[in-house]
Parts: sequence; structure tokens; C-alpha cells
Amino acid sequence: MPKASELKKGMVVEINSVPHAVKQVEAKSPSSRGASTLYKIRFTNLKTGQKLDESYKGDDLLKDADCVRVQLQYSYLDGETYMFMNTEDYSQYGLNSDEIESQLGYITDGLDGIIGLVMDGALLGIELPQSVAMEITETAPGIKGATAAGRAKPATLTTGLEVQVPEYLEPGEIIKINTVTGKFMSRA
Repeated sequence: MPKASELKKGMVVEINSVPHAVKQVEAKSPSSRGASTLYKIRFTNLKTGQKLDESYKGDDLLKDADCVRVQLQYSYLDGETYMFMNTEDYSQYGLNSDEIESQLGYITDGLDGIIGLVMDGALLGIELPQSVAMEITETAPGIKGATAAGRAKPATLTTGLEVQVPEYLEPGEIIKINTVTGKFMSRA
């Protein structure tokens, strides 16, 4: 049973017998003497997708959810359902597009390194790898000598995701994108 002070983004705990994933942790230290640090935590209900904001003291205990973390690979799109394959036993799991709406721009064919949260044989949610490599499909032409300026321009990637990239990049180049911040990291 983790304490509130030990919670990190991505952990899954049980609140009122429903699994919730930790999305954001914010520590607040009160200025008065003797007051304990408060942890403001934003959870996402893994069954309904609703957000839940709670505040805990550092030594409050939370119950671990009976979730299994499995390695997944994106397989294919079946209508509105994204299908993922367990890389160990090759079992298939599906998630509706509205359940993973914020992550869709980073999912490409054959994407590896996805961690799935499975409870009672059903996939509740996915965690993307820290970074993904994608190709630039559309952007303004590169400018000679733009490496020193450090300015950015918009670029559209293969999934339709739009990110700001340095001016020297051109269409067809493969770049790494941080899946947490949605920002350009480097060339791949």
C-alpha cells in the first residue's frame, strides 16, 4: 500500500473499488509550523475516463489496484477500435479511440514499448513510450544558416500531429517527439 508521498505519475491505485491512474502530483508545503505537506493528486478513472482531484497528507495510505502491466505493440485499427498485441503471449486487446484520444497522435504502425494496464482480462489504458520517432510530412522549406537562429516553425507528422520544429528541418526527415510534453527532442 503506497503512501500519498510515494505516488508517481502512471501508478494505479484503487479508490472506492475502482482503479484510478495517477496523472499529476503536486506537493504543497504549508507555511505554518507543524503542518504536514499536502499532496494534490489528479487521478483518471480507468473505467469511465473521468478526472478526480484529491488532496492527501504525506502519510495517508492508498490501496494498490490489482492491475497487471504488460508490454504491448500497436497492431491495427478496426473501425473505431485500436488493437494492441501482448508481445509475450500474443493476446489481443482493443481500446476505443475516445478512450485514448489524447494519445492518438503518437500511435504509429508497429509502435513498440507501449505498457498496457490489464485488469480482469480487459485493457483499461495504455502508457506510451517516453519518446517516439515520426516522419515530417509537411513543413516550410529549410533555410540555409538557420541552425544558429534557434527559431521554430510548425511541422505536420505522419499521424497528423502538428509540432514546432527548428527551421533547418525539411519534409521526409525522421524526428523524435516527447510523448509527455508533445515537443520536438532531436533528429532520430
